[in-house]
Order: sequence, then C-alpha cells, then structure tokens
Amino acid sequence: QVQLVESGGGLVQAGGSLRLSCVASGRTLSRYNMGWFRQAPGKEREFVAAIRWTDWTGESTYYADSVKGRFTVSRDNAKNTVYLRMTSLKPEDTALYYCAADAKYYGSSGNEYDYWGQGTQVTVSS
Repeated sequence: QVQLVESGGGLVQAGGSLRLSCVASGRTLSRYNMGWFRQAPGKEREFVAAIRWTDWTGESTYYADSVKGRFTVSRDNAKNTVYLRMTSLKPEDTALYYCAADAKYYGSSGNEYDYWGQGTQVTVSS
C-alpha cells in the first residue's frame, strides 16, 4: 500500500507560479511510476504529467500538450516526494490536482493507476 498526500495548492494570479508536492508513505517512491492529474468542476479528470525512473533508462517524463513548456514534474526519491512546478499559470489551469502512483503503469490513463492522493486545489484568477 502507498499513501499519497498532496500539498502546495492555493490561489494565484494569472502568470504566477506554484509548486505542488506529493509525499508518499508506506512504500519507497522510487519503485513507482507517478502521475499528476487534475479535475475542474463539471469536467472529466485530465492527465497533466507523468514521471518514472528505471535502472536502465534513468528518469523520463512526459506532459499533456496543454501544460508542456509551463509545468515541470520532478521527484526526490530520498524525500519520497514528487513535485509539479507550475509556471505561467492560466485561469484554465484551475482545478483540483491529484497525484497517482502505480508499480507498473506509466502513462496518461488515470484508470491504470492504483494509488491516489486526496488532491490539492489550485485556483488561478484572471
């Protein structure tokens, strides 16, 4: 079992930045592929970014087109934490942001991730 807790959300003006954190407990984070998702009111859950690390390929990441170039996902295995650095925020980035973990799956389908946090709210004002 992996428990995930997100933090770092808040209210920010358009053009501003935030850094979200996702702390894992119960298992070593390095064994898991991690994803960030978001859900705005009245909309479906949306993939944001994913990150993984393997002995063979090292670290790899990928992003939804809507956030590419503005958001950066990273991980600190020593702290069992994954981060989502968000810059140039737009009102359309307003959503509840979740992190997710899976031991095998690495991708954009939320249904494939086994573990989820409770979410942290990001609100971007215009």
